[in-house]
Amino acid sequence: MLVAEQQDGGQGASTLESRLNEHQQVLERLARDVEALRGAAPEDRLSLVVFSGELDRQLAAFVIATGAAASGMTVSMFFTFWGTTALRRQVRVSKDIWGRMFGWMLPTGSRKLQLSQLNLGGAGPLVMRHLMRSKGVASLEEMIEIASELEVKLNVCTMTMDLLGLQPDEMIAYPHLEYCGVASFVDLAARSRATLFI
Repeated sequence: MLVAEQQDGGQGASTLESRLNEHQQVLERLARDVEALRGAAPEDRLSLVVFSGELDRQLAAFVIATGAAASGMTVSMFFTFWGTTALRRQVRVSKDIWGRMFGWMLPTGSRKLQLSQLNLGGAGPLVMRHLMRSKGVASLEEMIEIASELEVKLNVCTMTMDLLGLQPDEMIAYPHLEYCGVASFVDLAARSRATLFI
């Protein structure tokens, strides 16, 4: 009888040890899953694709960007195609015939942008800027300066630069301006909490 009790006690200990090992494995698996989820969680980042070169849409992009940056988010703006015109400045650079043609046709800088609606033959932007000034709304140029202070990153599409014949010397002096391809920006956007297209 004593031998039987000892055998039962031995089996009980081995069953308990087996269950403890199973629980330990489950806990380790859960810890790995939690760590994987932590790594897959989006960063507190906003990514904006700025495709449009119109004044009102550029204003909307910078209002959203500066608002997000002021609330503590990391903000990256990707300027592509017509969106890059807001970042141009008047400077003479050597270009081929296609680059010169695009240079003549595209606006040079934020002060030359048209409105997407009610452009009124070029008078619309003047009216909009007057209304903004009278109501104390920051201009696009002021919004770009605020974005700089909030360390908003401006990424200019290298394909667009090549296609439109734009040169880095033509871009505004902005401390957080970089050049990148779409693959780099898509990788950044994939890790962002939100991505917007304007």
